[in-house]
Amino acid sequence: MSPSPKEHKPHGPHSKAGKILLNLLITLLVGAVYFYVSLPAINPQSGDFYSFLFLLCVVYVVCAFFTSGFNLNAGGRSHPGEQIKEYFRFIKSQCLPIGVLFLVILVVVLVGQLISLPIFRAGAYRDLLTVENGEFSEDISQISFDEIPTLDRDSANYLGDRQMGTLSDMVSQFEYSNNSTQINYQGRPVRVAPIDYADLIKWFTNRSEGLPAYVIVDMVTQEANVVRLSEGMKYSFSEPLNRNVMRHLRFTYPTYMFDTPRFEINEEGTPYWIAPRVVRTIGLFGGTDITGAVLMNAITGECTYYELADVPTWVDNVFNPNLIMDQYNYHGTLVNGFINSVFGQRDVTVVTQGYNYIALNDDVYMYTGVTSINSDQSNLGFLLSNQRTKETKFYSAPGATENAAQASAQGVVQDLGYIATFPLLLNIADQPTYFIPLKDAANLVKSYAMVNVARYDIVATGNSVTACEQEYIRLLADKGVTSQEELPQTEVSGVIAEIRSAVMDGNSYYFLRLEGEQVFYTLSAAQNPIAVILNVGDTVTIQHELRDGSSDILAGTSVTVDRRASGESVPNIPETTPVIENQVGALPEESPQPEA
Repeated sequence: MSPSPKEHKPHGPHSKAGKILLNLLITLLVGAVYFYVSLPAINPQSGDFYSFLFLLCVVYVVCAFFTSGFNLNAGGRSHPGEQIKEYFRFIKSQCLPIGVLFLVILVVVLVGQLISLPIFRAGAYRDLLTVENGEFSEDISQISFDEIPTLDRDSANYLGDRQMGTLSDMVSQFEYSNNSTQINYQGRPVRVAPIDYADLIKWFTNRSEGLPAYVIVDMVTQEANVVRLSEGMKYSFSEPLNRNVMRHLRFTYPTYMFDTPRFEINEEGTPYWIAPRVVRTIGLFGGTDITGAVLMNAITGECTYYELADVPTWVDNVFNPNLIMDQYNYHGTLVNGFINSVFGQRDVTVVTQGYNYIALNDDVYMYTGVTSINSDQSNLGFLLSNQRTKETKFYSAPGATENAAQASAQGVVQDLGYIATFPLLLNIADQPTYFIPLKDAANLVKSYAMVNVARYDIVATGNSVTACEQEYIRLLADKGVTSQEELPQTEVSGVIAEIRSAVMDGNSYYFLRLEGEQVFYTLSAAQNPIAVILNVGDTVTIQHELRDGSSDILAGTSVTVDRRASGESVPNIPETTPVIENQVGALPEESPQPEA
């Protein structure tokens, strides 16, 4: 009989203290790598923190198995129940503190989840968001044409990416990030986005100078520009190591929980990352809210924390729209308690699926519709929430949902194959109105639609915002929603430089151009008899609708003439007349052609 081979003994420290030390070192090493990669907040309100602790416990126990010489396969020859008992006996004898810690963590997580449930804290969840009632026509003023955003996120990203492709010195090293943020910049709605390193090799060769530019897309004019920086941005999400935005934040604020940082620029054009600080306000894990924000200079990495009330006014994005929508859903569903939210559902409301942004008073507001939980065909009203302060108001405006308005607008242009974007809510003639850019298959905006919220059968389209709005206001008057006297009016004064005339539908119209202008103002002779005797050189004041610099012809509503400026007598004809109902969109074919 051959001698049995000697049993293999594991190498390693022989003393118990040495084994414990080795186990701790390996656990700390694995924990350090995990922390560097996953960046959990060292905060008892963070679920990632408990995952981190669980991982450390498991790593220590596994290390103890190996360093103690415990044969993991020995138990395989016995009953599975005996094998499990053997494992627990080993943990009890070798890893008792770790086992106790594991159980404590498990109990804390389960109890924390339990005491954070809405069923026990319905009132606290309902009060996460304070909602006031607002008056639409008073709070939401009618914005001018040069303030209406005509792009959505996808279209803005497409234009930004296309603009990057025109820069030969950048396109080979950098790429558009597609991580754009809508802000108000110098009084205009724009989207800003950083650029990224094209790949890891490009990062390695360019990291010392940083990212040399960011992209800004004007949401009104649809112009995209690459803004070059005198000093490159060293901190971005495309940085793989310590200058990564999240890693820099975690090392600077190890206990803070953060929402996803968003890219913004201040009024001087300096790039920043805005990192909202997240807290749990109900129980251990419930009631997610924002209490402040860290502003990180994207060039230097300098970080400054501001409490919510102290956040600089140029910052536009502190509260995530999805967070506000979640808080309103708690507010709307728990208004009469948890039981009612499940069974009776009396007065229960929720937000619709989608949101957009509105620029008001140099702040960015999130807009979303509110509907009954039992109805998906109509809205009860809508919410506007300030993205910096979370000031939220509800506006009662029963009518079509955003999806219904999109379908209505898309149906008008179905022969062209245009796609309706998510609506933007506007005040047009004191009427809540969905403004919907219509895009082609290439993500370019080709047309615009306006749909009345209360009556989504009132749909106007146009190839420009001006044309669309003029048609929409005409439809409002034709349908009896508004009267002509309620329509927006403005006026212009000057000396007549040119007069033309035409007969359309049996009515005479006069087209007036003032000195220094290229725009013609149309006046109906039937509604404005004084137009018949106007002469070149007369000084007039013309009231008209919806002036915009892109319009060649505007519909006039009344005219006042002043010949005293030239010493002539004034005819005995009324100077002001009622507004006209017909609108003219182009010079008629019968009108004389301008001289070359």
